Amino acid sequence: MRVVQDRASLAEARDALTGRVAVVMTMGALHEGHASLLAAARAAADAVICTIFVNPLQFGPNEDLDRYPRSLDADLAVCERHGVDVVFTPTEDVIYPYGQPQIRVNPGSLGETLEGASRPGFFHGVLTVVLKLLHLTRPDIAYFGEKDYQQISLVRRMVRDLDVPTEIVAAPTIREADGLALSSRNRYLSPEERAAALTLSRALFAGQEAASEGPAKAAQAAQDVIDAEPRVRPDYLVLTGTDLGPAPQRGEARLLVAARMGRTRLIDNVRVTLRSSEGLNPDEGRDPTSGWSPARS
Repeated sequence: MRVVQDRASLAEARDALTGRVAVVMTMGALHEGHASLLAAARAAADAVICTIFVNPLQFGPNEDLDRYPRSLDADLAVCERHGVDVVFTPTEDVIYPYGQPQIRVNPGSLGETLEGASRPGFFHGVLTVVLKLLHLTRPDIAYFGEKDYQQISLVRRMVRDLDVPTEIVAAPTIREADGLALSSRNRYLSPEERAAALTLSRALFAGQEAASEGPAKAAQAAQDVIDAEPRVRPDYLVLTGTDLGPAPQRGEARLLVAARMGRTRLIDNVRVTLRSSEGLNPDEGRDPTSGWSPARS
């Protein structure tokens, strides 16, 4: 495994790779969710690049850039165990040699909802660094986790709209045995906050289970779980279509949540299969996405 920090060394290492090349982009603090992406990339490609870079562009002024966990030695060990060929660990001045860019990728209207509404400018920063890393690593295929569902939706749209010759693959969310979605930020949680954080996955699973009764029942079942836990401060709980547009009355949809436990903000989502119930009452006939975001301030 080769570890490189500058552009010239990355270009040299990339040129030495042959066959189908995959990339997994991370901000470090690697966990089993990242490991699953590396394993999937290793199985599908002839060579694997992992990038480790905490991108300042996607952190707001009151967010946790300085607190964000950094564990490079442990991260490199994870990469080596999963057969990564090249690890790119640039500093900020390598990625942004002229300072933070004045020209950034505009995520469009989809990027201003949900995470984009809660964290203004977030997806401008995400898409800008993803595009730069795609240019620098020149992969045939890139793996992203479904936990960041809005992010992968926007990356796919960006790659399509800007003619980037990379296939984008979504990998399933990896969870703890009790259902909590793996996240680098989970290590911030106190024992009490971690117990409260389980409310997110329980709410999503409750909505998933109720989806056979229609979209309104699915959304309400999830909301009831959130409302029962006062330690959770949700930013949004929303039922949408798979394209993050309005939810259909039947078929595939997505249920997404973001919330804070203490100082830590987590996100999660699940796929749901909706079926319309006969004899809907007037409440059940409304747009199921209205009134659910934000869930509670």
